[in-house]
Amino acid sequence: MSQNEWSPESWKTKKIVQDVVYEDQDKLNKVLGKLKRLPPLVSEAEIRRLRKQLAEVAENKRFLLQGGDCAELFDYCSQDQIESKLKVLLQMSLILTWGGRTSVVRIARMAGQYAKPRSKPTEMIDGKEYHAFRGDNVNGIDLEDRVPDPERLLGAYFHSAATNNYVRLLLAGGFADLHHPDSWNLDSWDLAHVRNPKIRNEYQGIVDRLHDALDFMKTIGADDESQDSISTVDMFMSHEGLLLDYEQQFTQQGSDKKYYNLGTHFLWIGDRTRQLDGAHVEYFRGLANPVGVKVGPSMDPEELVRVLDILDPNFETGKITLITRYGHDKIQKHLPGHIQAVKKSNHKVVWCCDPMHGNTETVNSVKTRRFDNIAEELGKAFRIHLQNDSSLGGVHFELTGDHVTEAIGGSMELSADDLSTNYQTFCDPRLNYEQSLDIAFSIAKYFQDQRSPIRLG
Repeated sequence: MSQNEWSPESWKTKKIVQDVVYEDQDKLNKVLGKLKRLPPLVSEAEIRRLRKQLAEVAENKRFLLQGGDCAELFDYCSQDQIESKLKVLLQMSLILTWGGRTSVVRIARMAGQYAKPRSKPTEMIDGKEYHAFRGDNVNGIDLEDRVPDPERLLGAYFHSAATNNYVRLLLAGGFADLHHPDSWNLDSWDLAHVRNPKIRNEYQGIVDRLHDALDFMKTIGADDESQDSISTVDMFMSHEGLLLDYEQQFTQQGSDKKYYNLGTHFLWIGDRTRQLDGAHVEYFRGLANPVGVKVGPSMDPEELVRVLDILDPNFETGKITLITRYGHDKIQKHLPGHIQAVKKSNHKVVWCCDPMHGNTETVNSVKTRRFDNIAEELGKAFRIHLQNDSSLGGVHFELTGDHVTEAIGGSMELSADDLSTNYQTFCDPRLNYEQSLDIAFSIAKYFQDQRSPIRLG
């Protein structure tokens, strides 16, 4: 095979990292064969629709909201869990739509985000070596379930299918309808958790103006329930494309002769798997799906351009989303150089800020993140893009719709002592429901201030 030829399995000719070694290869091959025969989870038309919307994000005509769990568990495939995540993403998008006066593209980290990269394949526990937990689609958290099991790949497929189906059912049934009482009723948005009176008044002012806008739409008949823009929304699914044996089984040629991964709408390459000569970049370069690339302090500007040249050789607007994750104390050093390098390359990308991954720390032996550091990195991202004649097109969060206590701060003013109250994550700490809305309100206020005729500086 020549260097430029590509097939869904050409990645096997490259060096791979974060690979899973299975003890029973025959069992693995049977599972992969079964996955190959199963129906796709998303459609080619849906992927093309997302491509079109992300192109508009790259042209500063829309804004991207991407969020969900660090890594899903199969147990998260339940009615309450799915509804709570969908609800918080919908509410955040409504706030962002109002604040930015722009349409929001919604991508959930759901229905496939079951794998997690690890720094080492094994770990020592009580003096004994075990396989590291790699996510529910590889092995189990319990020590007796640590041997990688190919059957879990089938479990990933069926849990993804069930999640996708229920999300589609909810959206088709009016869950995202502006008239839906549980999702959109602004009277039910209790801001009592906001302890600072000034911040509570700011949030309440936004909610009141949203309420007035919806009342006005109702008065003039603009909220006609027969209109799709009022009764439903697009909600696209995404996950990190980590296990290439699994991803390959969903990769097939579409009606336009391009290759699509029909296991999800959007995949991204992680910071640990973006080697220029590696298997993951090789696999991703052949996909027609929109793809993301995590960009951190370790990526040189020249390397970033080379990644873009490989993944986006035709310079397609919005094909690549650059998900930056530096840390609040490192973003000023690295982001300007990355922006300038991309501008000179003529690649038209979506710039998306992930203020979560670079701000993880350990407090009292518990992994956590500080809300103030998350907000600081996000604020700096907006300002740095503005200073470099660029636009931040989206945000990427690890969040949940549940009332967990995993991140310090926010309008609830959670302290380190509060972490043990309801610390649920088995992976990285997430923003809870209230903190997620805090972020959305903050972004809305930023957009509002940018529109103000008396804005200074």
